[in-house]
Amino acid sequence: MTEDADAVLRLAADLVAIDSRSSISNLPVAERIEAELKGFEIERVNYADANGVAKRALVAHRGPKGGYALSGHMDTVPDTGWTDPPWTPRVVGGVLHGLGSVDMKGPVAACIVAARSMPMGVPVTLLLTTDEETSKQGARAIAASAYATSLGLRGIVVAEPTGLAPVRGHRSHIEYTAVATGVQAHSSTGLGTNANWVLIPFLAEMKTVFERLRSDPALQDAAYEPPFSDFNLIVDNHGTAVNVTVAKATARIKFRRSRSVDYSAIEAAVHDAARRAGVTLAEKREGTPPELPPDHPLIRLAAAETGEAPRTAPYGTDASELQDLAPCVVLGPGSIATAHTPHECVAVADLAAAVPVFRRMLAAGA
Repeated sequence: MTEDADAVLRLAADLVAIDSRSSISNLPVAERIEAELKGFEIERVNYADANGVAKRALVAHRGPKGGYALSGHMDTVPDTGWTDPPWTPRVVGGVLHGLGSVDMKGPVAACIVAARSMPMGVPVTLLLTTDEETSKQGARAIAASAYATSLGLRGIVVAEPTGLAPVRGHRSHIEYTAVATGVQAHSSTGLGTNANWVLIPFLAEMKTVFERLRSDPALQDAAYEPPFSDFNLIVDNHGTAVNVTVAKATARIKFRRSRSVDYSAIEAAVHDAARRAGVTLAEKREGTPPELPPDHPLIRLAAAETGEAPRTAPYGTDASELQDLAPCVVLGPGSIATAHTPHECVAVADLAAAVPVFRRMLAAGA
């Protein structure tokens, strides 16, 4: 095993072993990371999430100002479906298994190993977030940090798993939450009001919106695969039994949108349908979908250092918020194919291969 592979595997395994699901505090994993960053000036960006849970993002810098930053997130999705112990890192056939191994504690480890090995005269910055899997609150906190802003970054490499191919742009989302209210009662008495009957007319209109996004070329973006926007619906009756009228029915929709398409008609359709149905509607927005042209200097640099043509992606990353600091390219080791599954894994060789790529990207900012 090479020196880079040994260092990345050791750190990645340590990070996987620390439970940092978005629902709990990430302070233990942040403290483990800080122990690897001797000689860096570190700003701890502390905040409480929407549930009052203590969270910490990190801005670590060494050397002169300017240059490029490497970025990753410390949180993971829940351990849904896992039968193997999710926080017991295992290496089988050169592949690291465990929750967060590819998304994205392995890539974070590669960023750290690359950053701390750079010569002292090279500007080196790490932007390490949390809540990427939920609210992007950590990335927003870093983007609002006076210290991070003062660094004058030229660009940011968001090290999500892309197979080390540069992603020049991706979609970002609006999350709609529609709530219908009823009256709970024993369903046989006729005394209750089932909130589902209030919600259904709204859902019927949302199905029409879904079909329009799939069929109307004016709402599609040929630069992406798939070209149509995601409009994913989740319905929740909050555990109501089948013999009880539903007091609260909630529909959540994740609408992923591209930068170059005007979706104002879709947004109006959602709001108008909620008003007609009499349901309350709330929305949470990520930042503008980040997208750089193929000839942008950061994209040309990433393509030159990887030998891979730049592309776009249908998913989202912290780049939707970090782009307020500097232009972003998404570029990291491993495949997203096993991310968010109970079989998450990443080849150790892929993590090690990212380290020299990250070093070259950082060196280009000197």
